[in-house]
Amino acid sequence: METFNSTIFKNKVAVVTGGTSGIGQAVAIAFAKKGAKVWALGLQADRAIYPIGLDIEAVEMDVTNRTAVDHFFAQLDRLDTLFNGAGMGSIAEHEIETYKKVLDVNLTSVFYISEVASKALAKSDNPSIINVSSLYAQFGSALAPAYSCSKGAIDQLTFSHALSFAQANIRVNAVAPGWIDTPLIQTLKDMPDVYNGIMQRSPMQRLGQPEEIANVVLFLASDAASFINGAIIKVDGAYSIF
Repeated sequence: METFNSTIFKNKVAVVTGGTSGIGQAVAIAFAKKGAKVWALGLQADRAIYPIGLDIEAVEMDVTNRTAVDHFFAQLDRLDTLFNGAGMGSIAEHEIETYKKVLDVNLTSVFYISEVASKALAKSDNPSIINVSSLYAQFGSALAPAYSCSKGAIDQLTFSHALSFAQANIRVNAVAPGWIDTPLIQTLKDMPDVYNGIMQRSPMQRLGQPEEIANVVLFLASDAASFINGAIIKVDGAYSIF
């Protein structure tokens, strides 16, 4: 089904961090399919695969490397949308060094990249930033305290940047995905008790698809969302209210 006009983002430029895999890759493809020039920043950029004919350029980027971030955005002529999709989790989040690393990737890099990108975004006629929250921002997690803390803070950063960037006309929103069928969830699929528990709680009885997150991101970046600012949009099939 064609949800958006195929040229809705023609002559627009989008930067997608985490754009080389998972949800970020789906977002990069979705923007490019609708006419945008897309810069997909992420790790293992040389392995990223995109459909032929799309204007997507993959750039190797550690989002915690502020020198690399500064260098990239200094060369960017224009920018209309920033999707902060880079993120990580770990099985060792109760260890302090891992805890700090997760917060650096999931939170501090989002703050820094958004601040740096805001200068180029302010020149756009419809600039927006879309962050990635999580249901863990609401629930917390015994196994993932760093990830949960980082996503709870992303909600507050989204609110704060929505206020501080409003005078520059930059809208800042976030999507909060539920259980999405990406390679990151394969470990859970290999644990039948855990995976079955997730399915039993899921009213729609299925995982979400990365493209279903991408469609919401495209809406938030479009003119149709011109008065949506500071919103956290759950895309979870009602998992969080079951």
